[in-house]
Amino acid sequence: MKILVTGAAGFIGSHTAERLKMLGHDVIGVDNFSPYYSLELKDLNKKALADKDISIIDKDLRDENLADVLPKDIAYIFHFAAQPGISSTSTFEDYFTNNIIATKNLIDYALKCENLALFANIGTSSIYGIEATFPEDFAPKPASHYGVTKLAAEQLILQKSREQLFNSCSLRLYSVIGPRERPEKMYTKLIACGFNDEAFPLYEGSEKHLRSFTYVGDIVDGVVSVIGNQDIVNGEIINLGTEVENTTQDGIDAVEEVLGKKIKINVIAKRAGDQLRTKANIDKARKLLNYDPKTTLLKSVKSQVIWYKENFR
Repeated sequence: MKILVTGAAGFIGSHTAERLKMLGHDVIGVDNFSPYYSLELKDLNKKALADKDISIIDKDLRDENLADVLPKDIAYIFHFAAQPGISSTSTFEDYFTNNIIATKNLIDYALKCENLALFANIGTSSIYGIEATFPEDFAPKPASHYGVTKLAAEQLILQKSREQLFNSCSLRLYSVIGPRERPEKMYTKLIACGFNDEAFPLYEGSEKHLRSFTYVGDIVDGVVSVIGNQDIVNGEIINLGTEVENTTQDGIDAVEEVLGKKIKINVIAKRAGDQLRTKANIDKARKLLNYDPKTTLLKSVKSQVIWYKENFR
């Protein structure tokens, strides 16, 4: 089958594109190669995909002429592309245009794909708000521009299921870690600080924050499991992540154990909108998709350290 992956040069998108190719699908990626973070990492991801015969179309989804550039004989769309995370350098317009306008344009394109079996949106636990420990039917209370705009994008897509225009679902991901994690994210930054003998900037009080740190491979297991299950997941929101909780301090300890050294810490002011606790409630994913993530935090960190050493040391 021919499958479109948006944000294919990014962290989770690139891993998903590789898995789909391994499963025998014809994978087309699209990415706008945003300078939100260093393009060096996206170029590395692009090269890794090219080595597996996966091409990436350089296109901004905020452009309205997507159907003129992207193939229309697509069976599945996996929509990872977004303005990510909570960042003081990102404006509300950045979140609005990349997460809402771009998604609306992609929907308009999807409506022209006559053979589309499923439009799978990649959502986030940030939609739930400061505490993200709930089942999918819990009323969302996003506490950041990121969470608000991702909720809007999710609803725009699910609206098409309600209108019976195409099948869609939204997969809400929890604290994904592993190789190719963005450079500003916790584990890549911790590993870099450890290797370079630099101080890790720790938000005040965040060492006690609880997270469902989930290995990217376990996330991809859940994402690709929707293939062939479009009738089951149509119109559904599904959490993907580990049920195991770890504190930020547990994460720091794991990196120090793998590196065999202490990491310097520089405590900085709290960040507005940061989640205090995430714990993936995956009862629905288990029931619908037989989802069962098993990779431990320590194994995840070891894999990420190996990747970092191979590419940045």
